[in-house]
Amino acid sequence: MEQNKVLEIRHFSKSYGGAVKACDDVSLCVESGDIYGFIGHNGAGKSTTIRAAVGVLDFTEGDIYINGHSVKDEPMDCKRVTAYIPDNPDLYENLTGIQYLNFIADVFGIGAGDREARVKKYAEAFEITDALGDAINSYSHGMKQKLAIISALIHEPKLLVLDEPFVGLDPKATFTLKEIMHEMCENGTAIFFSTHVLDVAEKLCNKVAIIQKGHIIAAGTMEELTEGHSLEEAFLEVVSHE
Repeated sequence: MEQNKVLEIRHFSKSYGGAVKACDDVSLCVESGDIYGFIGHNGAGKSTTIRAAVGVLDFTEGDIYINGHSVKDEPMDCKRVTAYIPDNPDLYENLTGIQYLNFIADVFGIGAGDREARVKKYAEAFEITDALGDAINSYSHGMKQKLAIISALIHEPKLLVLDEPFVGLDPKATFTLKEIMHEMCENGTAIFFSTHVLDVAEKLCNKVAIIQKGHIIAAGTMEELTEGHSLEEAFLEVVSHE
């Protein structure tokens, strides 16, 4: 499969009113089939970059393209092919699980046959089939995270963006999500996600970028960044030099 640019961030900068920029001249590219890890300390600029990329956060400096469309100028074209899972799922908690999934399927125009098959597949994989008839406000944090993941997968996005996706998931759900991520990438999806779990990123990602104080300080393939060392060792080495 020929790779193509699915997410391209060009010279993105963002400040929140002060002199210090939360992100400063961030550029990176995620291609189809990539599982791209985005790592850095708390406050390094990961969530700011992610939220701008998915159209949640306004920005004026630089541009971000999804599937060739500008997030600023063509937001609907970008959102049609993107799924975003934030670090803290914000769901409509008065709905039942299945009502929420049907709502998301309606938003993306997914037909009855496809939505039923996908809901069945992913609900069984994450073991929440029996809870889909319950109100979301009765769910644990982990169950809400699983429902958010299923809602993100239901329209088969070209770009899947996740902010700390493994937080709150039990070990089996973590394994299931990793397997699904691999399957999606084999079918051409691009995945961009932040994580603090470096050993997971090392095993899962083919590319990685390290951000510190709003700047990308290293980026490339996993082999280029680690050079025979662990990702944790490479991360600490790069960060200490900065």
